Formats: sequence, structure tokens, C-alpha cells
Amino acid sequence: MTSSDEQSETNNETINETSYEFQAEVARLLELMVHSVYSEREVFLRELISNSADALDKLRYKALTDETMMPDDLKLAITLVADKETKTLTIIDNGIGMSKSELVENLGTIARSGTKAFIDQIKQGDDSNKASPDLIGQFGVGFYAAFMVADRVDVISRRAGSDESFQWTSDGKGMFDITALEQEQAFGTSITLHLKDDAVEFLEESEIQRIVHTYSDHISFPIFLKGEEKAPTDNDEKSETEDAQQQLNAANALWTRSKNDITPEQYKEFYHHTASAFDDPALTIHYTAEGRQLYTSLLFVPSMPPFDLYDAQRSAHIKLFVKRIFITDDAEILPPYLRFVRGIVDSEDIPLNLSREMLQNNPLLASIRKAVTNKVLSELTKLADNEAEKYLQVWEHFGAVMKEGLYEDVERRDTLYKLTRFKSTLNELDTRVESDKSDDTGWRSLDDYIKDMPEGQTAIYYLAGDNMDQLKASPQLEGYMARGLEVLLLADPVDSFWVSTAAGFEGKPFTSITQGSAALDDLPVQEGDETEKSDDSDSDALLDRMKTALVEDVADVQKSSRLVASPACLIASAQAPDRQLEKMLAQQKGGSIPSVKPILEINASHAMVKALNSAIIDNKEKRFSDLAFLLLDEARILEGNAPKDPAKFTERLNRLLLEG
Repeated sequence: MTSSDEQSETNNETINETSYEFQAEVARLLELMVHSVYSEREVFLRELISNSADALDKLRYKALTDETMMPDDLKLAITLVADKETKTLTIIDNGIGMSKSELVENLGTIARSGTKAFIDQIKQGDDSNKASPDLIGQFGVGFYAAFMVADRVDVISRRAGSDESFQWTSDGKGMFDITALEQEQAFGTSITLHLKDDAVEFLEESEIQRIVHTYSDHISFPIFLKGEEKAPTDNDEKSETEDAQQQLNAANALWTRSKNDITPEQYKEFYHHTASAFDDPALTIHYTAEGRQLYTSLLFVPSMPPFDLYDAQRSAHIKLFVKRIFITDDAEILPPYLRFVRGIVDSEDIPLNLSREMLQNNPLLASIRKAVTNKVLSELTKLADNEAEKYLQVWEHFGAVMKEGLYEDVERRDTLYKLTRFKSTLNELDTRVESDKSDDTGWRSLDDYIKDMPEGQTAIYYLAGDNMDQLKASPQLEGYMARGLEVLLLADPVDSFWVSTAAGFEGKPFTSITQGSAALDDLPVQEGDETEKSDDSDSDALLDRMKTALVEDVADVQKSSRLVASPACLIASAQAPDRQLEKMLAQQKGGSIPSVKPILEINASHAMVKALNSAIIDNKEKRFSDLAFLLLDEARILEGNAPKDPAKFTERLNRLLLEG
């Protein structure tokens, strides 16, 4: 016999008749399970509670055909017992329990799921036509999460209908023991975790409450926490100590109930719990989808913006449940532009991967994402149509975020167009509008804009900038307002991006009034806005001189049809980015890239421009140069920018003031 054979025989002899070897690469596999499958240690309690809930469901299901399995007065429940003195946490259920062979098969073979076997048995047996219970533990690995926090686990179990009880014990390092218990045990299972020194936090009542509240609040069986024994006081009639016991979970998934059975106060309380919010929901969306997928959604649109609305992660906080067991709040059920929505989605048939923390990228989940997104947008559209005032409150808080979808979600762009609202010159600046075209809110829809377009207008005009006050002061607005053309005022940073990719609305393209030709000459000016006509020959000469003087700073100098009261403004060429978009792109690059030279437009009838002509006639070159650069710097300031050279700007301004 070789030495290796001798060693093998010796090893086999060391295993007594009550000990069994794991049917896997034991130590290494368990190490991977404990340290790689789960990212948070606290999920061990979720997994064990889920297993207990499955055991209770199995018993309840079996009792449908075998009344002897469960007494009529039995109250199915899960009980947690925390003992700080012995550093143990015990999870007890009065479910179906396990026999000796089931302990070996279910706990001794990693990745063998008793639940999976139970479901397979149902499908193959005579009960296949009956509705099976909703069981989540189908991968057989959740139990081993216990070894993340425990250096030894004891499982005592008695199968319902049997008189035999057994104890399974393991330290998770490769071996487990099973021994028969002589004392009488109630049917069901108790799992005792002998916690590691760095895991005693899980004995704290507040920590247990938090974990159960987070992961298992809506398991349909009550979860009790058995507190420490109380010593009797002098006033107590009882001489014996008594245990304090409190229920930790609601044991009722609100979203599974009919909407008719839920009060607004219950919805509100659930929203506060789910979203960790204090405001009242502006919109509640509760429905069950049936068909290819079966799932229930209970979603809320807040009435106040959450603190993380502009979080760089941009993820909607929708909790994903599978059969009322919390899985994750990072499943990206909704797109980032709806990240303000809070709530839950509970699926009956989404498959899970081993850890239940990372969902498989499967067609079922993709279909649910699409359907839930469409539902939220549909409900927002109904709110906008039927309760305009309430919808505008939602838009004021979340409109800037929703507009991200105009360039991120091309598929739903037309729907989002219907939901967008804008400030415009019609409400903000024009005091001559008819009362039926304006309201107290100051918001305009694109439908409103199209409906009120005058004859001859072929585009939707907009002006983008840093803030509303700056936009209202923009000289580029003057020519459009003089002709009764409404201009959308876009002050959100996202506006410059979505309009650059927008294809238009109702056949009308979005056109920036700071880019390209204004094409206003053929449109009539409203009464009272006529401006003095200038001599074209004088203008041509002036334009040539200004181009020469400002050649380092502007691409061209042109006569403007946009200006009425102001002397000058800056625009971008038709081929260059819009002025605000170019500014934002430059800021993102740290201002290190050279900006595209703008075009300077001048109002030839303005007194300051006429003074430039006079300086040419009088051969006052210095005065002409000062006035030309001051016009350019003034246009920059009106855009919210500083003069290119503040020192020279101050010198020129001082010289003109002294001359005056």
C-alpha cells in the first residue's frame, strides 16, 4: 500500500459515524461563498429569514392536502433570539422542518436547494395542477452566508409529521456533524449562529430591527424579536420571569392589496417609510401588470426634491422585490431622468443570480423597465392634462431633470415634449399679450407655443443662458419681441444640450436666436417698435473699419435686424455651436480651449454706433478704437462674461468719461 493510500485510509477512519463530508471542494468553495458572493455582511439575516419563510410556506402548502401536517390553531411565525452573554443569534421557525437525509442533502451539498427540489416534486406529482406557494430560495447558497458572521452554526430541525429531531453542526471549514436528539422538539427549524468577535453588532436590537425593516418588512409571516428576560419587580403579581417579544415587520405587503382597500394615509405612511421622506407624495402610481410578466408597482412622485436629485450617480431609488423579498434598490428600473421617483416593483418571475444582489440582464427585467417607464410618463401626462396646477408644482421641482430625457431617450422624446414647460417672453417680458395666452404660473407648453405662432413663423425660437435675469436682459430678444415672436427662455444647464440634438416639434425646428441669420427683415414690426433707418453706405463703411479694428476678437461685424434699443450683440455663425453651448463646453474643458470667434452685430441706428461714424469722419482714430472695443466688451458683459482685458476696458471707459 502506498503512503498516499495509507493517508487516505487514515483520514477515512477519523470520520466517525455521525460525521459527513461536504460533497464539494469544501473549504475553498465556502471561502469563496463567504467572501465573494455577498458585498454586505448583513444580508445573512435576510437569507436565513427568507429560508424560514420558505419553510413556513411549504408547511402551509402541504397542509392543504394533509390536515395532520399542521394543527388548526398553529400560528406560523419566525422568531429571532439574541443572546449577548453567549454571543449567539438564533432564527426559529415552526415550518416544515428537515429530516436527517434532508439536512445532509440541503445543508451538506452546496448549491443544492431544498426549495428547488420541493417545487420540482410538486410539478412532477399529483399536485401539479394546484397553485404552488411563492418560494424564493432556489439556489441553495443563502444559508452559507451565515459563515460570514459566525464561526459555528448549529441547526436543530424536526420534520413535520415525524418524531425524530436532529442537530446539524459545522464551522464552515470542510466538515459537518449530524446527531440525533433524544429530547422532544417541536417541528420546525432553529438556526443558532455563534457569532465572531467582529460580528457582535448583530446582537443589538436596533441593528436587528434595521435589517429586518430594510429587507424583510413585507414577508407575509410575522417576525418576532424575543428580548432579554425581565426580572420581576415588587409590584409584579407573577413570580416567574417573562420574555418581552415584539413584532419587527409589517407582515403585510401594502402593494399586494387592492387600491380600494388602501387609504391615502396608508399610502402616505408607506411613502415616508420607503423614500425616507417627510413630504407628501404629489402623485401615487399603484398597479399590477399581468401578461408576459406578472409584477406590481407602487411608485410615488415627491412633492419636494430629494437631497440627492443632482447626484452624479443619477440612479432612481426604486426598490426591487421578488415575491415580497427585498433584492436591491440599484436595479435601474427607471431611467436617470426619472430618478426623483420613489417606490417599489415586486416581480413574481424575475430570475436571480446566486447572490440575489446582482440581477441577470434578462429580457424579463428589460421588459419591466420599459413598461414601468412608460407607465410613469403616462401618469404624469394625465396629471398635466387633468390637474395642471399640481403638475406645474412637479415640473418646477423636477423639470430640469426630466429634460435630460430629451437627449437621452429618443424613443420617448415626443412624450417628453408634451410634458415640458417653459418660461418665455410672452409671459416674462411682453405686457401686450392677450389674457387668454397667459396665466399666473408663467409656464408655457410647446402646444401653447405652436398654437400662438403668428403667420409666417417657421421655427420655435429659444434663448439659452445662465439665469433668467440675464436672459431677460439679452439684446438679441429685441427684434423678435418687436415682431411679436415668442422666444423660449432656457436657463437650465441641460437646455443647451437637448436643443442641440432636438429634431423639432410638430414640424417646427428649434432655432437659437444667438446663432446664424435672424431672418427677421421680411417680418413686420409691431406698431411702436419701428426704428430709425440708417444710411446703408455709412453702415458699409463702418462695418469695414470695425472688422479691421476687431479682427483678433470677432469673425465678422454685421448689421443687425435683432437689435432695437441696444447698440450691439454677439452671435454665433450658423456652423458654430450656439453661444451658450460653446460657453458650457469651454467651461467643461477648464476654459483651456480657444473659443470660436463670434460675430458682432451692431444696431446702425443707435447713437453709439453713430458716434463711431462721427469718429471716422473726424479722423479720431483713438476715439473710434475705444468705442469699437467698448461695444464688443458691452456685448460680452450682457452675455454674463467679463471683458477680455478688464484693465484696457477700464482705461477706454475712463477716457470716454473724461471727454464727456
